[in-house]
Amino acid sequence: MRLLDAVETLAARLAALLLSLTGAFLSYEVVARYFFNAPTIWAAELSQLCLIWACPLAAPWVLSARRHIRVTALSGLLPLPARRALEVGSMLVVAAFSAVVVWFGFGIFEDSFSRGRTTGTMLDLPAALPEAAVPVGFALLTLSALGNAWRATRGPLPHDEGIVE
Repeated sequence: MRLLDAVETLAARLAALLLSLTGAFLSYEVVARYFFNAPTIWAAELSQLCLIWACPLAAPWVLSARRHIRVTALSGLLPLPARRALEVGSMLVVAAFSAVVVWFGFGIFEDSFSRGRTTGTMLDLPAALPEAAVPVGFALLTLSALGNAWRATRGPLPHDEGIVE
């Protein structure tokens, strides 16, 4: 589990760096375009690429840290064994969905890679570059969901603070 935690943290830090780069690229573009009348051909596309990679890379950490939206009005009223079963079930659903996304996302990535498709933009980057974010990010999310399902069978549930048995 420590390895999974380390991978999730590393992916989240990489996502934070990519989001910071997005802000820097777009700020540079605004200054170059409106103050120097010299727009770039790269800032918008690289910003999009950073965003495309940042979101799936951050998802496993968000899931494990419980930073996503949760509605616990009813589940909070259940006894601990039922909450535990609900948590395991929901994590298995997330894992199954993520695995399906990996399967189909990898097929799309592989097709673009083998055909040598490009983005068709000014930079004409390989289309497989942004498409790889989906199978990579969702593979990490699958592992994270399975790890969280395993954790839910063990110690206290992460969102049980303040619930009195």
